Amino acid sequence: MARLSRRTFLIGSGTAATAAVLAGCTDDEPAASDGAGRSAAPSDASAFDPADWASVRDQFPLTRDLAHFSAFVLAAPPRQVGAALDLHRRGLDEDTLGYLVQNEGDLERAVLDSAASYLGAENADIALTDSTTMGLGLVYGGLRLRANQQVLTTEHDFFSTHESLRLAAARSGATISRVSLYDEPATASADEIVARLMAGVTPATRVVAVTWVHSGTGVKLPINAISAAPADLNAGRAEDDRALLCVDGVHAVGVEDATVDELGCDVLVSGTHKWLFGPRGTGIVWANQAAWTAIDAVIPPFDVVSFEAWLDSTAAPTTLGGLTRTPGGFHTFEYRWALSEAFQFHLGIGKAEVAERTHTQATQLKEGLAGIDGVRVVTPQAAEISSGVVCLAFDSLDPLTAVGDLLTAGYGAGLTAYRTGYMRVEPSIVTTPDEVDGLVAAIADLL
Repeated sequence: MARLSRRTFLIGSGTAATAAVLAGCTDDEPAASDGAGRSAAPSDASAFDPADWASVRDQFPLTRDLAHFSAFVLAAPPRQVGAALDLHRRGLDEDTLGYLVQNEGDLERAVLDSAASYLGAENADIALTDSTTMGLGLVYGGLRLRANQQVLTTEHDFFSTHESLRLAAARSGATISRVSLYDEPATASADEIVARLMAGVTPATRVVAVTWVHSGTGVKLPINAISAAPADLNAGRAEDDRALLCVDGVHAVGVEDATVDELGCDVLVSGTHKWLFGPRGTGIVWANQAAWTAIDAVIPPFDVVSFEAWLDSTAAPTTLGGLTRTPGGFHTFEYRWALSEAFQFHLGIGKAEVAERTHTQATQLKEGLAGIDGVRVVTPQAAEISSGVVCLAFDSLDPLTAVGDLLTAGYGAGLTAYRTGYMRVEPSIVTTPDEVDGLVAAIADLL
């Protein structure tokens, strides 16, 4: 019997993905028993024109019986993503181990490469997750905090951030401080936001945890301006005492046209099944090398380096960034592997074009509602401090009732999941300016 090599054993154990990333080798097509090629686009994909917004909308199987102003909550991916998902599912169903062993490394490398292209990052600095919440848990749960250190966050962050930080503080003894960045979201300003946040920073601050776009108000933080302040504060600090700027970007990734270098943050966490319209149950964490060095793995990773260290009874290195922080275990492979198509779909349209399309409709919506009595736009008008999330308050109408009435009228909307509840509507690449006008008229009819 031929001796089973360590590399063969590792590949068969589900660690081929990191091996491919480290080796830098990616085949053009996934191996499949039926000869299916790498391209997973539908048969009519040649008709797709990324410069035509009607053609972009045609790629989504969303019903035409509803204007989807809450599509961001949990995405319905475009057909290219769905076709890739079906391709990989079929391969796994027909020959599970064979398809996995032959393709896992190359397909995961393709996901990391696509994510890196989208973020303007290195693929080795990206960890793959199932959601924003998982990513936040991995970052804050793995960050080495001391009892004499402070974590600074805001009153506007979501449950996932607050709870991840609470659990981290309970384990480490670190203290948590919260600041309010604005009193009235509609009149918030970038200068006020930065000043209020920085007023909460102390010499003990190890983490500044913020959210790029607030899902409860629609306020978009000036992350690049915020990132400049910790850079000044960190001058002279020891590496283990540096203030790390950690950003929940789930309501900006897939909308805003920015790279991680332009943002200047240390960590960016995002689900990719919202505004990016990726497969459900997918997400990413990007961090620079200094931040990754301060974050331990929370869930054992299934990467070659960690696995070989276990076999050799040696310590796994902590310098490989996202590669050794991606949670191990068998997961929904076909969904993760199809994520590369979501990034490519957005890049094919153009990040700047997606941002312009989303912002233009959001501005149209806010301006249309501004002259209607009985409704108040909570979200700032200025594009510099707002994005695609638009929150509304009513003088005498219950938000939940309003959502139901709009649904009856053919418009999907949602509610904010915070103590102060607003109706939330979000224009995106699956809505049109005509639908925005229709939504404005439908809201006016409610009052």
